Amino acid sequence: MPARRRRRAARGRGAAVTGQPRPWADRLAAAGDLPDGEERAAELDRIASAADAAGDLATGVDARFALMDLHLRRGERWRLFEPVRRCRELLDAASPDATAERAAELRRYQRFAVEAAFGTPRVGLGQTRAALDDLAGFAPGPTDVAGFAPEPTDLARQTPGPTDGTGPAPGGAGDAAVTDLVAELRCRLADHLGDEPEARRWYDRWRTAPADPAAGCPGCAPSRRADLLAGWGDWAAALAELRPVVDGPTAATPAGADGAAGAGTAGDGTAGPGGAYCTDQPERALAGALLPLLRAGEPERAGRAHVTAYRRHRRERTAFGQLAAHLRFCALGGHLDRGLDILAEQLPRLDRPSDDLAAMEFAAAGALLCALAAEAGRGDRRMPGPAAPAGRAGRAADDIDVARLGGLLAELATGLAGSFDARNGTGHQSGRIAALLAERPVAGPVTPLPADDAPDDGDPGREGDDGDPDGGGADDATGGDPDGEGGGGPAGREAGRRLAGDEVGALTVALVTEALDRRGDAWTLRGPAVVGRWGPAVIEFRQAGERGDILHARVLAVRRLPAARRAEAYAFCNVWNHDRLLPKAYAHDDGSGELVLAGDVSTDLAHGVAPTQLDVLVTAAVATGVAYAEAVAALP
Repeated sequence: MPARRRRRAARGRGAAVTGQPRPWADRLAAAGDLPDGEERAAELDRIASAADAAGDLATGVDARFALMDLHLRRGERWRLFEPVRRCRELLDAASPDATAERAAELRRYQRFAVEAAFGTPRVGLGQTRAALDDLAGFAPGPTDVAGFAPEPTDLARQTPGPTDGTGPAPGGAGDAAVTDLVAELRCRLADHLGDEPEARRWYDRWRTAPADPAAGCPGCAPSRRADLLAGWGDWAAALAELRPVVDGPTAATPAGADGAAGAGTAGDGTAGPGGAYCTDQPERALAGALLPLLRAGEPERAGRAHVTAYRRHRRERTAFGQLAAHLRFCALGGHLDRGLDILAEQLPRLDRPSDDLAAMEFAAAGALLCALAAEAGRGDRRMPGPAAPAGRAGRAADDIDVARLGGLLAELATGLAGSFDARNGTGHQSGRIAALLAERPVAGPVTPLPADDAPDDGDPGREGDDGDPDGGGADDATGGDPDGEGGGGPAGREAGRRLAGDEVGALTVALVTEALDRRGDAWTLRGPAVVGRWGPAVIEFRQAGERGDILHARVLAVRRLPAARRAEAYAFCNVWNHDRLLPKAYAHDDGSGELVLAGDVSTDLAHGVAPTQLDVLVTAAVATGVAYAEAVAALP
């Protein structure tokens, strides 16, 4: 975010907290120009401490929020505990009326801090339990428009549960204050420690508890529940959680064919409860359904789900945690060569995992795959080593055979599991990894996978029937023109050749994806739309109009506003539309109690477009869309 926007955001938030002068605000704004790294983290920490000493509460809070955002961007959730704790102290000392919205926002960071314990053993259990108890003690309520009740609930005074101290037992006194967020985290903590009965009790409460605005993406909640159920061996229940997505289209359409529908269109496979549109779906649910489908005797559907989901997960940095499911599917479904290809392609990412849990599960799944491949006579195949040297793009200095690689990965997985167990005082994670390494292939003939011709550069190429887990062809999945012109997606690509840079042709989805590839942007196909994320903005490109000759770009700001701030959202959109040409801004109520701030950019290309021209249009849409989303993020 430019420094000017950071300065405006900092001042706006400070006025909301205390209304007092902020002598450290300019230094905080200047810190925003530093690159993400330890230098910026140290500067933000110094500003926070100095502001505290000077009695500048607002700047102290804002500096710590900026520090927490920095930790999240760098994948260091385990560093959130101290700034979260200090922010809580500062907000408790201020007027509840002035800090209600900020306190509600802090709950999100408290959730991230608790979740860090599941991902790395460097977070202490005592820290985690204290943070979770604090989160439970300040539950959202109807007393404040921001959804925050500043007074601790009775739940905060409950004693730990009768088993492992993950929290009060469901059904006890004060239990009515439990939200779905608290119930989910207590469930996941109990599961992480190996207390399945306690985890199941909290799981039942999670499903019926009132919604918490800080609970994260509701569209991903079924995937999180399915992961737990699959871990308990309840494959049918896990699949039932994911059926609404697995049985629907693989590529949902968050807007109507004319681009007019709002975010969170229900019934399309990416809309969660309340119509919340999720950018991780449907691929996350498809990955979670791979083993349940395989265990349910549906290998063909599992294969289609794997091909569809991996097309996105193979190149998306944040999807590293999903790769273990793809490797296990290939190992247990008999697709050993495909699995070894994926393992060889993804091994370099093991050097920079999203967290220790993801690294452990990836290594264990890779070790299982290698062991089964060695049993099948593929033990001599050469593979890259598990650690690539600095300065080289992906491959280790010395290739090793499959059997040796499997041993190294098993050693890594068991070592990480032991680190978790040493912190937890249990043997659950080691037992879980041992059970995974002992898995055997699912009985039955191996079902061939659908063709996947996507090249390494991320070009979707020719998708054919594997674009939809229910077997829909390219036209079904993309809404393409039956004649192949202006049709969108794979149909358009197959119908014509690739245009030269200055050669004019009909608009197709393939042209849009090629433009994004030339920019080096990550994207995914969602039905007739090409969707990508650029910082605070999710942007979808699609063809509109009867002939598909209108390029429609829709911007969704990641930040949302409470529905109670509707008048403020409308005023913001009016000012934006008065001062800016693009995008056309508007606010949309998706029915979840939050407002989606969106924008549209449409360009008539009835006379065709050249790739070089489309590059300019796409770049302009991304630049203006990001500027709009940054302005939304800067709102107080």
